[in-house]
Amino acid sequence: MANSALASLTPETSNDRINIGLQADYRKAMAKDLSEILAATYRLTIKSHIYHWNVVGPIFKPIHDLTEAHYNALFADTDIIAERIRALGHLAPVNFDMTKSFAPTKSDVDQASAHDMVNDLIKDHEEAVREARKAAGKAGDNDDVVTEDMLTARLTFHEKALWMLRAIIAS
Repeated sequence: MANSALASLTPETSNDRINIGLQADYRKAMAKDLSEILAATYRLTIKSHIYHWNVVGPIFKPIHDLTEAHYNALFADTDIIAERIRALGHLAPVNFDMTKSFAPTKSDVDQASAHDMVNDLIKDHEEAVREARKAAGKAGDNDDVVTEDMLTARLTFHEKALWMLRAIIAS
């Protein structure tokens, strides 16, 4: 029983039966793009949490509060992205080898100063915007309005995050 239930989750089995108006090759390519966006979202979630814990200095409170709001929103976004990968007929990353790209390395986390932390988060949010915009364009070109809409919501979050982060360190 368990093996047959697991077999029904494999992309090969489910893809044969998916007829949602999106080509199999497109769904596979978009699932890959979304998996990369998912990994980057997790890295940014973790990095935001690390900075939340470790920020010091005169702008501690606004960065501490903003990073908390961001890591909570980003964590919720990971579920939305993973569920879209599943809806396209593919597995979200399911094992350690597939998920090791989720965590930032020590060299990825700049804790030199509060301003450096914010600038580092700005860099990552800008990258997220570029990748989501590119994937949303592909989704639009393939009449995948659900993925395009999901990515539009992600873009909205990241662009607002950028505005807020830049406002904190504005001179």
